[in-house]
Amino acid sequence: MEACHSVTTGGCISLNRNARSYVAEQDYAPDQQRIQELEARINNFDIAIYFTGYIGQYRMHISSSASAMSLSPELTTLLEKSRWPATLTADQMDRLRHDIYEKSFPSGAIIYPRGTPADHWFGLIEGMIKVDTVAQDGRSTTFAGVPSGSWFGEGAVLKNEPRPYSIVAIRDSKLAFVPKQTFEWLLQQSTSFSRFVIDQLNWRCGYYVALVENRRLREASARVAFCLSELFNPQLYPSTEQTLPLSQEEIGRLSGLSRQNTNKALRELADMKLLSVEYGSVVILDLPRLRKFAHHDE
Repeated sequence: MEACHSVTTGGCISLNRNARSYVAEQDYAPDQQRIQELEARINNFDIAIYFTGYIGQYRMHISSSASAMSLSPELTTLLEKSRWPATLTADQMDRLRHDIYEKSFPSGAIIYPRGTPADHWFGLIEGMIKVDTVAQDGRSTTFAGVPSGSWFGEGAVLKNEPRPYSIVAIRDSKLAFVPKQTFEWLLQQSTSFSRFVIDQLNWRCGYYVALVENRRLREASARVAFCLSELFNPQLYPSTEQTLPLSQEEIGRLSGLSRQNTNKALRELADMKLLSVEYGSVVILDLPRLRKFAHHDE
């Protein structure tokens, strides 16, 4: 199936799949910016776009339903390792497979700036991202690091407000995007999915309460221990690996500490054989003891 549209004549194209349609408005110029905008707008419909090179015109080749339903091996693995997809019905899983899509981002890329619409729920297929904000004077505060295998962003989607934080790739990362409409539909259709999201919100709220307490009452080494051990939260981050790809600067931002105090705290934790520090990463050696040390004065 092929649709063709002339830039000079105006008009529109209606794209339909499984009784769901999308209308591409008129006057699309075949420049890179418009190509990216169009790709983003119809990505949820699993339509492959190929632009021809001749002047004033482009063509869109629409893939078949069978091809559109195929997922990458990496995304398939993420869904298989996550608890909530296994509780969906066949129809619910089919809707998810049709609507979910993935994108890759290089290290340092701002995936979503602060203030952008919260129109997706995210799964981190591989890599690592951080959730942060930057003040007007340039100071940056990191709220959380998110390792691969995690699902996040449900709070902003549910509140229907612009995201109050930025999402930034710490390492080369690949994300799964669940559109807001699909996320809300699953909440309405699946009790087990709703329960999973409630558990996510509950654990995340508990994390931020503990984070505030930790920053106000704990010494530097305990603050670093807390922030690192929380990356292994079994509900929020069930697939975290022993080696954390975090620089000392990033650990300092997570802990709310200067780089000097972070270095000192990491040395103390390394001396206790709780972790080891490598170039650009930290290896957790004894997670139970690290967690106990993070809360040692409670």
